[in-house]
Amino acid sequence: MNQAEATFNDRRASITVAIGAGIALLAGIGGCTLEPRYQRPAAAVTQQWPDGPAFAGADASNDTAPAAASADIGWREFFTDARLQKLIELTLQHNPDARVAALNIAAARAQYQIQRADLFPSIAATGVDQVQKYPAGVINTSGSSGGAGGSVGGGSGSITRFYNVGIGFTSYEIDLFGRIRSLDRQKLQQYFGYIETRRSTQISLVAEVANAYLSLLADQELLRITQDTLSSQQGSYDLTKMSYDGGIATALDLRQAETSVDTARANLAQYTRQVAQDQNALVLLLGTPLPADLPPGAGLDEQQLLADLAPGLPSDLLMRRPDVLAAEHNLIAANANIGAARAAFFPSVTLTGSYGTASSQLSGLFDHGSTAWTFSPQISVPIFTAGANIASLDLAKIEKNITIAQYEQTIQTAFREVADALAGRGTLDSQIAADQALVEATGASYKLSDMRFRGGVDNYLSVLDSQRSLYTAQQTLVGVKLARLQNLVTLYKALGGGWSEHTPQNAAATSSSPPVNAADTAALIEAAPPPQP
Repeated sequence: MNQAEATFNDRRASITVAIGAGIALLAGIGGCTLEPRYQRPAAAVTQQWPDGPAFAGADASNDTAPAAASADIGWREFFTDARLQKLIELTLQHNPDARVAALNIAAARAQYQIQRADLFPSIAATGVDQVQKYPAGVINTSGSSGGAGGSVGGGSGSITRFYNVGIGFTSYEIDLFGRIRSLDRQKLQQYFGYIETRRSTQISLVAEVANAYLSLLADQELLRITQDTLSSQQGSYDLTKMSYDGGIATALDLRQAETSVDTARANLAQYTRQVAQDQNALVLLLGTPLPADLPPGAGLDEQQLLADLAPGLPSDLLMRRPDVLAAEHNLIAANANIGAARAAFFPSVTLTGSYGTASSQLSGLFDHGSTAWTFSPQISVPIFTAGANIASLDLAKIEKNITIAQYEQTIQTAFREVADALAGRGTLDSQIAADQALVEATGASYKLSDMRFRGGVDNYLSVLDSQRSLYTAQQTLVGVKLARLQNLVTLYKALGGGWSEHTPQNAAATSSSPPVNAADTAALIEAAPPPQP
């Protein structure tokens, strides 16, 4: 490197610092914003949960919630079955929906960074080798050459050559009225919305896996009951056939016994098929084949889900449910978009500048006195846009009204889901107790009918009716037990139950800008930030 090149490099470094400082100063001017002041819409639901006979046993009073809120209860605390815990863990790792939700966050973060880059000038180094030819008699007055061009040629014209090397920025907009900042805030809120959407997806997946697993346990229990029923009815059929062969029982008794056996065999095939389909549904949710080393699990009657979930107040849903938080982030983004649409009515100032060296000869680029610079500020004042700016502002306001309606609908849906689950919690236990008593009564009735048939007092029809009643009552009881457990899962999900093992309380999640590395991204994903009014 010669002395001229070293001198140019020193100048370039000093000018770069000066340009950066100047741009930072100009950028600081654009601190205002034309966004409407954000106010959270009032929740379109009552401030009390429903009451009445269906909620009498739900302990769903609006007293201060004891213990931890549902959103702070990790799924490992709520689901204690070791096999179910492993299935949930595999689902969170391999399910395609979980991966898509995570990738949507990465895409939203990239879009935010692209938009945020408009707040700063894009500085680039450029090199130009410009050759021009002019007809004879035409004087070269090109401003681009800066008077540094060299011409050759004769009567047929002249050729001008020009070299330029430098650094600069092009069309950097000074954000005087907050247009770029509003767009930046819009992308940021959309990014936060995707984080909440991922949490919502995770919670839904946890609930879907739990419900699918409980359905599998219920169908396995129904399969066991059907096998026992078939075995019992097969035994009755064998005894009836012996009685028929001995001339005691009638042909009608034999055919009735045969009918009950065939019905049980059909039900056995049905529940065998349902168990296989339940396993296929689990594989689909997991996104990977069922591993062979799953830990042993508990039966349907041994599932110990937390039943004392505290519903708190309806307003708690605003702070707990990720889908509600996502809807509010989208609303804040729409509010920011109005600010950008308003700013389009005001003048915009753009700057273009460069600093470097120019010469008519390549060897003279770094000579003394070859310094060249340009600075070109430009102001644009909208005068006539054929109504485009007005239409853009109207569209931004309409889109905000749409997101308000979607936000209210999300809250109303959340309220209904919790209310339905509370009604289920208040009635399903009583229904289980009644169905359990029914099973015991029909079981005793079946034994008495069978004894009377064997004693020759009644025909086989009474035995057949008792068997059917008992089998139906057993099926109904299993269905109600499943409904109770799945209702608790739904209540846990509706109250914003945490999808991670333990819901972290990460204060950094309230930052107004996204993380800058993978570790920060993971932390922000696990701890949803509150809305940024």
